[in-house]
Amino acid sequence: MTVKTDSIKINTSKNFEIIDITSKINELIDINEGIVSIFSRHSTSAIVVNENEAGLLKDVQFTLDNLITDKYSYSHDRIDNNARSHLKSFLLSSSECLPIKNGKLDLGTWQSVFFVELDGPRHNRTVTLTMVGE
Repeated sequence: MTVKTDSIKINTSKNFEIIDITSKINELIDINEGIVSIFSRHSTSAIVVNENEAGLLKDVQFTLDNLITDKYSYSHDRIDNNARSHLKSFLLSSSECLPIKNGKLDLGTWQSVFFVELDGPRHNRTVTLTMVGE
């Protein structure tokens, strides 16, 4: 069994942004069969797996913005005025663990892996990959 690690650096240009990182992950996979943990090292971002369809991606932003609106006063805003970003990340996930087959992510037909920026724009966001397998 082999364990390998790598990382992806991401620069974002908007406050909310969904970035498909599937191809970047596939380029860095260094095992033939196994699993990869994909972890965002930031509490105002997320890693999700879903379909890369423009309407769906707009719907995700619409839904999150309507679930966690700016019409409330959040306690965390007294610290750095980004409570909405932190609350949205609580609803999503900071990581995904996915299968690797033949040296690539073994995703479903319509699935992609996304980095979700919730508090941008930011530079040098880090996504850590930990691969376990053969």
